[in-house]
Amino acid sequence: MYPATATMTPPLSLAVNSAARRQRRTATVKTDKKQRQNTVGFGGEKKELSWHCVEGCGACCKLDKGPSFASPEEIFTDPSHVELYKSLIGPDGWCIHYEKSTRKCSIYSERPFFCRVEPEVFESLYGIKEKKLNKEACSFCRDTIKAIYGSNSKELYNFEKSIRSSSS
Repeated sequence: MYPATATMTPPLSLAVNSAARRQRRTATVKTDKKQRQNTVGFGGEKKELSWHCVEGCGACCKLDKGPSFASPEEIFTDPSHVELYKSLIGPDGWCIHYEKSTRKCSIYSERPFFCRVEPEVFESLYGIKEKKLNKEACSFCRDTIKAIYGSNSKELYNFEKSIRSSSS
């Protein structure tokens, strides 16, 4: 993530039923020619996705996303982490530290561990090994951006453009 970026990172707030996510991803690859072209390099080699936060998004800062996303109780085993997460949810469902006018996090450098896209966080919360971090983080972001802003949003366009250019 960029140091000035407001967005809380995906680990907790982007958790989605992994089986459903994999199924959607498989369907997307089969049906979306553009998606396949973006993941296949010269000579049919797969390009490695490189996840990074895109400034001005903030989709993951929408902490209360509804039933299609995992609840804090489904992710955390430590009740204090559930309590901390819930304490960050404002009346409108957005993180209380997310500044909507600037789309930035007011506590970015001190944000909780579950707001970070780091190998240790993904492994402890989701069982995702470091080798799969970029792929899974990109998937989490896509799912969340679509849920918050829509499939045709500028936020999704900017995210896809950003990860494609960093994977080249």
